[in-house]
Amino acid sequence: MTYRDGQRLSLEADGAPLRLSVNRRARRVSIRIDARAGEAVLVAPSERRLVDAIAFARTRTDWIRARLADRPVAVGLAPGQRLSVAGEDVTLAALPGAVAARLTDTPEGPVLAAGGEGAAWSRRILTFLKRRAREVLMARTEVHCRTLGLPLPKVSINDPRSRWGSCTPGRGTIRYSWRVILAPPAVLDYLAAHEVAHLVHGDHSPRFWAVVAQLIGDPAPHRAWLRQHGAGLHALAV
Repeated sequence: MTYRDGQRLSLEADGAPLRLSVNRRARRVSIRIDARAGEAVLVAPSERRLVDAIAFARTRTDWIRARLADRPVAVGLAPGQRLSVAGEDVTLAALPGAVAARLTDTPEGPVLAAGGEGAAWSRRILTFLKRRAREVLMARTEVHCRTLGLPLPKVSINDPRSRWGSCTPGRGTIRYSWRVILAPPAVLDYLAAHEVAHLVHGDHSPRFWAVVAQLIGDPAPHRAWLRQHGAGLHALAV
């Protein structure tokens, strides 16, 4: 049987949902959990290696089942909810009328408030979070590019299912997930350094990691934070 990139299937006698993915940068087959989709993603460096990824998954059924069961429950935005925005704990609030979201200081702490209710209110809060993500990540991207003597790339903000950022050196573009604005500032800085380093080295070779370390020091704590808390960031349903 021929398997293809993006195909979905279930493990025999287990029912665990799987999605096949080809990543030309990958050096080996691997498995990651897509918390938002509720499925395991089998990653292979080529379509020819997808069959190896499936064979590997069959040896890790207990791990896949446990990770899927442990993923955070999806939650939506709601007034009264508390979020960490670039390391600052804020409380969400609703205002009357069609008012754009704004962050204000109050005696009880920072409040991020927007007008409206339901989906309209959520969209205004999300617009604020995306704008803040772009501001912070753009600033750190500029700093790291200046350190390396690189021209500033075109930066965009989107909502990928897995990657926190991606870089296309040939086009001079970097894309970030808006969700990382919910991470601590040091993690945001690491992500910017990671993607800027890809403008120099498109792989994850030792030379690439040396550039990252040159920019922000040891990246290990920040990578560990994303592994531990990343599923929670994706659990925010918007």
